[in-house]
This record gives sequence, structure tokens and C-alpha cells, in this order.
Amino acid sequence: MIRSLLNWRSLLALIAIIIVSATIFYSQYLSSKIATDERQKVALWVSASKAILSNPGMDLTLPNLIRNGQQSIPIIETNEMDSIMGYINLDSSRAASDKNYLYHQLKKFRSQNHPLEFKISDTPYIANRYYYGHTTLLDEVRYYPLIQLFIVALFIFFILYSITIRNKATQNQLWAGMAKETAHQLGTPVSSLEGWVEMLKESEIDPRTVQEIKKDVDRLKLVSDRFGKIGSKPQLEERDLIGQIKNMVEYIRKRAAGRVQFLVNTPGKEKIEARISGPLFDWVIENLLKNALDAMEGRGNITVTIQEQEKEILIDVADTGKGIAAKNWEKVFKPGFTTKKRGWGLGLSLSKRIIEQYHQGQLFVRQSEHGKGTTFRIILKK
Repeated sequence: MIRSLLNWRSLLALIAIIIVSATIFYSQYLSSKIATDERQKVALWVSASKAILSNPGMDLTLPNLIRNGQQSIPIIETNEMDSIMGYINLDSSRAASDKNYLYHQLKKFRSQNHPLEFKISDTPYIANRYYYGHTTLLDEVRYYPLIQLFIVALFIFFILYSITIRNKATQNQLWAGMAKETAHQLGTPVSSLEGWVEMLKESEIDPRTVQEIKKDVDRLKLVSDRFGKIGSKPQLEERDLIGQIKNMVEYIRKRAAGRVQFLVNTPGKEKIEARISGPLFDWVIENLLKNALDAMEGRGNITVTIQEQEKEILIDVADTGKGIAAKNWEKVFKPGFTTKKRGWGLGLSLSKRIIEQYHQGQLFVRQSEHGKGTTFRIILKK
């Protein structure tokens, strides 16, 4: 089915290319014929002018008829030194008011066509030259297909753009629907677990064990709350980013296996406030820290640097892991893309959606080098 669809798309693309090429070639063929015809008309007009100058006593009815009948092709007459002597089919009022108008037209005609020359004498050399330009018909035939193709291309672009926007909207609805359904499904077992925890508190089980179970239940509630917020406009509140991030780093530190060192760097700052959704922002930091841990395979350093600038807050999450190939810097944020043996490749995609759609910020790979590590950057507006 997919192969058949691709074949049809290739066939349609080929047909479109053939139609476009045929249109361009045919328009060039017509413009060439019109240009040849116009040169013949100018040559006939020059011959009529030559007859009038050379034979003043003969019947000049036909030469005058030919000269007066040529009302479409603009012509400028010059001497052998290219000094302008006369013109026809040009704007006479503009020529009278602008002394450079005729010289600009002469330069234009010289670039468009070779002049026709009428030699009057050899010694001294005296001749009249006739420079002529394109008619409106020739310009229309030559450029109209290109304008038409541009309009068609613009139309196709808007169609493809609208399809892309619609697909993204459908994808967003699907994400939101899946997230809300997940939150709904988690709600019932989490409520049940809370009840069991209360019962365990009244039993003879070690209180420390009950406390740890309660922490895991609270964690499940937090996950459910995060999924429930996807697709809905989150409530942004003023929060201390340094404290928020340090809490999440501490949470991940306690669960990190191996020899991993964590560092939160806040140059000269003890508190930086920003409007964020706490649960969703924590989710982003958690995803970035977990990706860093997976990249280092149990050994290395994770450094979170928080900087406050005049209009922005920069948050860099750097690790000393295996790095990301440059060709994958954009792909890592696409749903389903993952280099790990486990996971669905949704963490970074959701993180980017949370930062850019809900917080009007940016999330991207700032730098990465094979074998030396990766730095993700979050930019939040103040």
C-alpha cells in the first residue's frame, strides 16, 4: 500500500515536471517566433524609410503607409555615433520632460536586440542606426508562463502548509487525548493505593517502609497530574527556578546508580524567579537528567547551569556522556526517535512541547561532541 502510494506520488510529480517544462519551452518557442516577426517588421520599416530618403521624387504612398502602420514596436533612430535623431512608439511627454529618458531606452534596446543599419555613404562614413525594443505582446508571452508557474507554486505551498498545520493539530489532539486517558487510567489504582497506605499505617509494619511506599504513591500521583495537564492550558506561577531545579536534581541524585557527580551552578545568584508550571517544568528537567544518565552509563558528571540575563533565563543541562551525532540534533525531539534499547522516544518530544507551547520558550541541543558529552539548553522569557 505504501509503495503503491509512493509510486503514484512519483508519477504525479513526473507529470507535473513534464507539464511545467512543456509550458516553458512552448512559451520560449512562441517568443522566438514573435521576436523574428518583429525584426522583420522593423527591417520593413527601415526599408520604407530608406526608400523615402533615397527617392524623394517617386510615389511614396506605400513607404509612408508602411512607416505609419508600425505602431507597436518602439524604435530609436541614431546616427553612426549613436546620437539620437528620432524615435517612434515611445512616451513623447516623458521624453520632453526627462532628457535622460531616451538614453535609458536606447541602452535598454541595445541590450535587447542588434540594431538595423542604413548606410548613407562610405566616405565619409555616414549611417543611420535603428534600435528597437520588445513589444508588450512579446514580454507577456515570455514572462506570463513564469508568473503563472509562480502563482501555481505559491498555491501548492499554501496547500501543503495548511495540510502540515492540520496534521500537527491532529497530532496535538492525539497527544492530549492519550495523555488525558493515561491520567484517567492511573487515577483509580492510585486512589486505591492511597487507601492501602492508610491501612498500612495502622498495622504493625515498620513506619519507614510505609513512608517509602507513600513516596512512591505520591510519585504516581505526580505522574498522573503531569499527564492530566497535557493538552490543557497550564497555570503558570512565579517560582524560584534555582530551588525548583535543585529539588529535581536531588531527587535524581538519590536514584542514580554508579559514580555520577551532580553540580548545580548559579553564577552569583541565589534565587531566580520565572513564571512556570511546576509539575510540567519538573518533568522537563527530569527527562533531561535521565537522558544524561543514560548517555553516561553510570559514570561521569552532570552540570546544570542557570543564568539570568536581561530578558531571558538560560538553563544548560550538560553531561559527559557519549554525545549525539550532529545529524540527530533535531531528530532527538521527534516522537519515536531513540538510540536506547528501551523507551518509546517520547521524553524529549514532550519536553520540547512543554517548554515551547506552554512556556513560550525554547529547548534545543546547544552542543554535542562524540565521546565528550551533550549540552541541552532551555531558554525562558523573563
